Amino acid sequence: MATTNYLSTICMMMVIFFASYVSTDPDMLQDVCAADFTNDDIIKLNGFLCKKHASSDDFFFSGLSYPRSTDNAFGATPTLITVLNITGLNTLGMAVSRIDFAPGGLNPPHLHPRASEIFFVLEGELEVAFITTENKLYYKPVKGGELFVLPKGLIHFQINRGNESAVAIAAFNSQFPGIQRVPNALFGSYPDVPNDVLAKTFGIGINQVKKIKSWLDS
Repeated sequence: MATTNYLSTICMMMVIFFASYVSTDPDMLQDVCAADFTNDDIIKLNGFLCKKHASSDDFFFSGLSYPRSTDNAFGATPTLITVLNITGLNTLGMAVSRIDFAPGGLNPPHLHPRASEIFFVLEGELEVAFITTENKLYYKPVKGGELFVLPKGLIHFQINRGNESAVAIAAFNSQFPGIQRVPNALFGSYPDVPNDVLAKTFGIGINQVKKIKSWLDS
């Protein structure tokens, strides 16, 4: 068991290192640049201003060490950690996420417009997939200690078909990868996408559109 945990830790560190190595963000021009959020009047473009004095706490985060509740409509909860959570990530071109899955839990179809992703399963087994712009599905069961690569900007999802909970860690090659969930974008936007547009797009009735919108709001 100790050997398995050790190998999982090594694999996870390699995932995070790779994400930083192939960063899509602009190259940094100094050793560190912990983000300074104190001045809201300055326009921020591709990063944040640097703090005058950074500390060790700017490079530390403990929030991935415990599971999140999966008591929601999809039975899965992603915890995305970006420069907004770890100010020391500013200009380093990487971010990380923990995803907790209940049995049957789904991380619904979504995309990251600014980053590729390495998806590493820590516990359990998940089915992981992405869809290309030619509508080809790449799909694979991924067990604990294994990983799957998800290309930048493509729709992807993960589902836990097992009877036990599962946990995964995802690493991104951007400090701010962004996330757009397809169901929420279409049925939960503000202002709303017109009901008749969604009804015609999916070949369903107006009442079904309203039901889906209501379900996502619950």
